[in-house]
Amino acid sequence: MAGAPHQIGMASPRKRKSADVGSAAVPAEQLTQAFPKLNLPIQPPYPPAEAKSVAALPRESGWLYEPKWDGFRCLAFRHGDEVVLQSKAGQPLGRYFPEIVAALLALPARKFVLDGEIVIRSGAGLDFDALLQRIHPAASRIQRLSQETPSTYMVFDLLVDGKGRSLASKPLSARRMALQEFAAANIGDKLDSKSNKKAGPQIIANSDERITLSPASANFATAEKWMREGAASGWDGVVAKRLDCEYMSGERTGMVKIKRIRTADCVVGGFRWARGAKAQANNAQGSKAGIRKRPTEEVGSLLLGLYNKNGELDHIGFSTSFTREERKKLKSILKPLMGGEGFSGKAPGGPSRWTRDARDTEWFPLKPKLVGEFQYDHFSGGRFRHGTKFLRWRPEKKPEQCTMEQIRLAKKAA
Repeated sequence: MAGAPHQIGMASPRKRKSADVGSAAVPAEQLTQAFPKLNLPIQPPYPPAEAKSVAALPRESGWLYEPKWDGFRCLAFRHGDEVVLQSKAGQPLGRYFPEIVAALLALPARKFVLDGEIVIRSGAGLDFDALLQRIHPAASRIQRLSQETPSTYMVFDLLVDGKGRSLASKPLSARRMALQEFAAANIGDKLDSKSNKKAGPQIIANSDERITLSPASANFATAEKWMREGAASGWDGVVAKRLDCEYMSGERTGMVKIKRIRTADCVVGGFRWARGAKAQANNAQGSKAGIRKRPTEEVGSLLLGLYNKNGELDHIGFSTSFTREERKKLKSILKPLMGGEGFSGKAPGGPSRWTRDARDTEWFPLKPKLVGEFQYDHFSGGRFRHGTKFLRWRPEKKPEQCTMEQIRLAKKAA
């Protein structure tokens, strides 16, 4: 049917490799700092436009398709000799990616605002764990990593042009044309030899490939190919944007995303201790009453939450996909957050007549500050139907941004 979303035929989703559980396990508020005042029509912090998750690519005309990069969303502001990098949650990122700041300062244009994604390449794909290693208090470590595993800024939108004019109210069709002109004049005309020729076109990059123009196409067949073959380039899926839509700051309007695997950014609202060696309990008469497991000093599971429409944090599932070494790390990560309010909406269930040991359902609340990305297979009835797999922490995302909306797939991309 014309205008209906099209389900892409592709290989079965691959399990994504989990990042080190100790990498960047910090609340978003720890990265928050004040921004300098810049003489630009758009000032940081400026909420970037966001995409709504949908089940299938929109097929009708009027859409521009782009790869979905597996990195840190970043707005880049420049005025004169000052460059500011801003995360999706409105935090400064410049100290963590000095090589991007230097590359932006080297561009001929002395004023602009760009929207894009910071990624780190590893072979033919991308390495998100290497990105997380950058979120560290030691400047010497960051400087070393910027040379050992340099990042790339994939640019896909232009909000303020080289003359200091705001383009945010212009349609995407005009902004993309302006971006291509900006890239030709400032980023350079070097073809990126590392781009995957099978998955998509070669793309424009500067001489050291720190700044790169992200590919885009209005051709639906190209978007289908990216969905099928883009995993070789480390792409998460495809983003589709309305060509007639202005830049919708802070909104999920006119832009949708189709992910290769199902993931959700969740708030860790509590945890349960692991159960260890079995202990045999005796009743009052001295006979054996049953076998129980003693609680251990290791974290057994993380209890996950998403904010509902009333702004309350609902418990929606759990994750137990951790090795013994990771469980030990989790204890030190969660310790500063213990004693918090936990879930302000629906809370984890307690003991019931089906529970053999009340300690199996005992849980401990945390301050709702830590955000992680988790892979799941099915969501219904307001919760994940099975356990989830931990993928990585998301220090660049505020807890309140983790809402139910991200996992409610729209019936159609409109």
